[in-house]
This record gives sequence, structure tokens and C-alpha cells, in this order.
Amino acid sequence: MVVRKEYVEDLEKLKGDVQRMGELSKESAKNAIKALVQRDMELASRIIKDNSVIDELEFDIENRCMKLLALQQPMAVDLRTIGTCMKIITDFDRISDLAGDIAVIVRRIADEPHAKPLIDVPRMSELSQGMIADCLKAFSSGDIKILEDFSERDDVIDALFDQIRRELMMVMIENPKCITNASHLLFVALHLERIGDHACNIASRIVYMVTGENRKFE
Repeated sequence: MVVRKEYVEDLEKLKGDVQRMGELSKESAKNAIKALVQRDMELASRIIKDNSVIDELEFDIENRCMKLLALQQPMAVDLRTIGTCMKIITDFDRISDLAGDIAVIVRRIADEPHAKPLIDVPRMSELSQGMIADCLKAFSSGDIKILEDFSERDDVIDALFDQIRRELMMVMIENPKCITNASHLLFVALHLERIGDHACNIASRIVYMVTGENRKFE
């Protein structure tokens, strides 16, 4: 009974640390766009520095997952939970990496006027942050109903990206002096589009964790 109690506690702690990693990744993504809008170099530098914390957390969680699999031989829901933890920490790490890439761009274009007003880019960020937040809620509560519209939300992000891409291409054609800045903003939008994709991956894994159903959001 003591061993079983320790196993349950270890599993709950594991889920809690996955939750914390997700929150840190979401905060990095949110702050990256905040730094872009506010031209906050200090915040951008902090995002890049904090990536190492998320990397270390991923490594620690992965090792603990493998120990639980090897020593406890979990079955059914517990097995799916541990497998999901191992999968989604990779997506959370990618999200924080993309936030770091945006922060690098922020530092590069700090003193430049933006080639396009920052309207759709923050909108993409808000949508992707909402998706990550709902993933974290579903992961902790098991309520997967809030994930049902993820494909539609991802479609909106994709449409915004396409719109931004077309507008920035026109800017580059009409004003070659803006090519560098417009290219950087295009990469910001691309990184946000990929963050939305990672949120969809996480949602799919959580549905599998709860139900055993292999469902794709895309």
C-alpha cells in the first residue's frame, strides 16, 4: 500500500510539473508579443534567458516519466497519462523555443518602424494563448469539451497568417526599404501559426489521455 501511495503521489506531482511547464511556455509566448508591441528589450532578453529553465524542466519530467514506466508498469489511464506527459512536454518546449525566436526578432528590430500596424499579430497571439490555456484546463480537469472547437480556432489563426503574409508581401513589393522589417514580422506571424499547431497537438494528446480515442485537431 505504501508503494502504491508513493506512485499516486509521484504521478500527481508529475502532472503538476507538466502543468507548470505549460504555464511557463504560455507566459513566454504571451510576453514575446508584449515585448514586440511595447519594444521592451529587457522583457525580450528575459524570455530568451528563461528558456533554459523550461528546457531543464522538460528533461526532468521526461526522466521521471521513464522511471514510472519502468518501475511501476502502469496500465490503462495511468499509462496514457504518462505517455501524454512525455508527448506534450515536447510541444510546450517547442512553444517556448518559438517565443524565444520571437524575442530574438524583437531585439533585432527594436528601433525600426513596423512595416505594418500590429493588429492581426496580437490577435493571433491571443487566439493561440487561449488554446494553450484551454489545453491546461483540460489536462488538469479531464474536461475535453473545451477542446472541441480547436480545429476551427486553428483555421482562424491560419487565415490571419495568410492575410498577414499577403499584406507584408505587398509592402515589400511597394516599398523595398521595408523588406527587412516586413520579413521579420512575417516570421513572427509564422511562429505564432506554429504555436497554434502545437496547441492542437497537445489537445489531441489530452483527448487520447482521457478517452483513449486518437483524434486529430488540424
